[in-house]
Amino acid sequence: MNPSLIKNPMPSQEPDVRNKNFDEVALGYTEEQAISEAQRCLNCKNMPCRGGCPVKVKIPQFIAKVAAGEFEEAYKIITEDNLLPAVCGRVCPQESQCESKCVRGIKGESVGIGRLERFVADYHRKNAKGEISNVDKNGKKVAVIGSGPSGLACAGYLAKHGYSVTVFEAMHLAGGVLSYGIPEFRLPKEIVKKEIEDLKNLGVEFMTNVVIGKTLTIDELMHEEGFSAVFIGTGAGLPNFMKIPGESANGVYSANEFLTRINLMKAYKEDSPTPIMHAKKTVVFGGGNVAMDAARSAKRLGADVTIVYRRTETELPARKEEVEHAKEEGIKFNFLTAPLEITKDENGWVNGVKCQKMELGEPDQSGRRRPVPIDGSEFSIDADCAIVAIGTSPNPLIKSTTAGLEVNKKGGIVVNGEDGLTSIEGVYAGGDAVTGAATVILAMGAGKNAAIAIDEYLSNK
Repeated sequence: MNPSLIKNPMPSQEPDVRNKNFDEVALGYTEEQAISEAQRCLNCKNMPCRGGCPVKVKIPQFIAKVAAGEFEEAYKIITEDNLLPAVCGRVCPQESQCESKCVRGIKGESVGIGRLERFVADYHRKNAKGEISNVDKNGKKVAVIGSGPSGLACAGYLAKHGYSVTVFEAMHLAGGVLSYGIPEFRLPKEIVKKEIEDLKNLGVEFMTNVVIGKTLTIDELMHEEGFSAVFIGTGAGLPNFMKIPGESANGVYSANEFLTRINLMKAYKEDSPTPIMHAKKTVVFGGGNVAMDAARSAKRLGADVTIVYRRTETELPARKEEVEHAKEEGIKFNFLTAPLEITKDENGWVNGVKCQKMELGEPDQSGRRRPVPIDGSEFSIDADCAIVAIGTSPNPLIKSTTAGLEVNKKGGIVVNGEDGLTSIEGVYAGGDAVTGAATVILAMGAGKNAAIAIDEYLSNK
């Protein structure tokens, strides 16, 4: 038992070093640190932490194994419910999920559940040999559209239960947002690659460069390709824009494009065939994790970076840890500020942003206080690059090529409760394609729930 009221600190690169490279910021626990942190767990019988986990990992049980130094046993317990532990240990908002329910957090800091999950997954990756699964196949085929978090979770669960699963991915590399959206300094791509290899060892087949809705339709998958069920996990990759003057200027990026070019195409490298702009002064619009990722990436390209956000720091939707890391790395924040216009020079390139100060008024439909402009408070920020990170929407391609598929006014696929069943029999959906942009672990929970429903549907069919 470790009575400490605070977590074991996470070793990490120094801010003035890491803001110049794309290497992972957090370095991970040593075995001694992991055991010490695990010994802070009270091993509560009612497991409140598990109730905060969207995929219901048996948290006290795996932590008890870490405390005993039985790291491989801990890995086995985690992967009963979560097949992407190295990913979740790095990018899940544990502070608002499992760790928020931890009893140790009442009089101190919660147990570092995410840090321990990451440690266990990394230990397994470094020490275990890849094993090919011997799961008996049941003769039924399921198609999974999209290889992001929800698709991977769905595919893994079904493969473990004997289904022949094929994942169709539009990009040339599997992983979805894990590969093209989250930067290397938060989630190294080797980690994603290893998690996907583990799914391949379970028998999951991946087909890249296949755009469902163009290359094949859902109707063709079910009636010509022999799939008994389909899961749609295509995410929300359609960027939203602010609709202000100058947004089409040269040097304006959606965060999706900016991060995809950096993460998937390595456009920041000098020898890249598709180099990305190395700006001097970059302004990022938005306050979520994507805005932090874009800002911190721009900083690593050498820019002086300012984040513009309409509300106060209290309302920032980004993880507290990501905001703290951004500040440590020298990124500036302009709170209670809204952009009015992106200005450009005679050649059409960004040369500044006109802004207006705001104050918080009455709550809006989201429950957050609505920003209200302050008359006469206009000012300008110098910039030669602007990145729009104000959210995304589901791509309409699947809807436009699938007769009878019901969507809501925001483009999200309509499903029947947690099981993910759409308006078409045998077709399920989950993750950002349903909810709009959310977290990795919530998408994984939706993918797992849909897989359970698909298993029940096909078992009874």
